[in-house]
Amino acid sequence: MSMKNQIAVIGVGCTKFGDLFDQGYEDLICDAAFQAYDDAGIDPAEIEAGYLGTYMPGPSGGKASVSLGDALRLYDRPITRVENYCATGTDAFRNGCMAIASGTYDVVLVLGAEKLKDRGGRGLPRFGHPLLAKGNSAPGLFALAANRYMHTFGVGRETLAKVAVKNHYNGARNPKAHLRSEVTEEKVLAAPMISSPFGLFDCCPTTDGAAAAILCRADLAAKYTDAPIWVKGVGLSVTSGRPYYDPTFDYLGFRSTSNASKQAYDMAGIAASDIDFAEVHDCFTWTEVSNIEDLGFCAKGEAPGWIAEGRTSLSGDLPINPSGGLKSFGHPIGASGVRMIYETTEQLRGNCGERQIADAHLGLAHNVGGPGAVSCVIVLGNEK
Repeated sequence: MSMKNQIAVIGVGCTKFGDLFDQGYEDLICDAAFQAYDDAGIDPAEIEAGYLGTYMPGPSGGKASVSLGDALRLYDRPITRVENYCATGTDAFRNGCMAIASGTYDVVLVLGAEKLKDRGGRGLPRFGHPLLAKGNSAPGLFALAANRYMHTFGVGRETLAKVAVKNHYNGARNPKAHLRSEVTEEKVLAAPMISSPFGLFDCCPTTDGAAAAILCRADLAAKYTDAPIWVKGVGLSVTSGRPYYDPTFDYLGFRSTSNASKQAYDMAGIAASDIDFAEVHDCFTWTEVSNIEDLGFCAKGEAPGWIAEGRTSLSGDLPINPSGGLKSFGHPIGASGVRMIYETTEQLRGNCGERQIADAHLGLAHNVGGPGAVSCVIVLGNEK
């Protein structure tokens, strides 16, 4: 059964992302949720179920569904906590879509939140192989794939720098982004090395934030808004979390993204070429390069040429990460996917000011998590 056009996004909200030491986990939830309530013109009593996306629970909350229930007083109704690596937020949204499409609920709240800056450790802990994971880090893991790709296709760090420059340019025009400063290629290339080929400006920041979306049955949308955004396609794919044991894994991209995008395109009845803009998972600059190819926008090895020609800029024929992406907006794991839904919805409504994509009708949100093991893709549109 297809979910195409059965679910409408009727309200969205998003906090400022950043080092939010003066706000707790529940503060962020309330900020994002009440923005979404106001946007939808909905009474919280009408919310029939909730889906909370949190990857890394901390001392202030996120371990279970009660974190959402207590913050918003959403008692005596079903709430589910979702965790699926960096695809946590988009998978929470997917679960909300399935609940409505199945006829179980009419109106649901999807909310992603994370307080990574309250954790004692630096960055994110690594899990997996008891020996191979020792001393490993997220930059180090993705750097392995980036080096293989750059060697195979003869790509230099200049391509990565162009991604950082573009996303910082976009983020500087986004009042809710974590990093709101433009950078030059020279500054990116001269920055301290984190894990070769990634320098400081090739890596997304560790960030606090929350985002929310309210979904309803398509036939109820007119009750709340005269500009609903329609869910066109949804895809989720999981491959091995131990790619280093798979001799067929070439480290040039991620099969989970290719599979998830095919599911979403098939459900929407479109091709990749029909997408007008995309929010993709640029946890590192190279990841944006590989995502462009894995999502089917161009063939393997062609994305560096697209980037050099400016085709992925705000004025290009396929703008990528008009929000500033994870690179500039920040990456509070559980919130990132829902934040992408927020940005995609606002773009399709025409509300993004300097960052607005002209004549946008179909937008895509994409996350890839773990060692490329899980990916979720959502396609939204403003025409039914």
